[in-house]
Amino acid sequence: MTIFQKIIDGEIPCYRIYEDDYVLAFLDIAPLSIGHTLVVPKEPIASLHELSLEGGAALGTALIKISSAIVKATGISSYNILQNNGVIANQAVSHVHFHIIPKPNVEEGLNISWAVKELNNPESLANAIQEAL
Repeated sequence: MTIFQKIIDGEIPCYRIYEDDYVLAFLDIAPLSIGHTLVVPKEPIASLHELSLEGGAALGTALIKISSAIVKATGISSYNILQNNGVIANQAVSHVHFHIIPKPNVEEGLNISWAVKELNNPESLANAIQEAL
């Protein structure tokens, strides 16, 4: 059982922001900036691609509602939404979760380094992904 499941089950307290049948959102206890919020599906699933379509749809709706509320409450209109899958992708808790991280200035919030690569054989890759759908 993950720490997020314990929070969902009420075993660990949190500052709840939003809750419905599929999603719980709460303030991050180690925030990168004011308003940093975690949005977690109630399904105990490790990676996004394993989540049910109902859970995913509820997450999408919740992310819009919560990010809008954070902008309104903090006055900060720039923000990142971060979601990691797997240890090498920096996922620290094996339960799907999204971070909404307000970016009040250059120093605070999430800082990203983006190493661009060349796209090799894009037509073949696009076809393989389409076939997998």
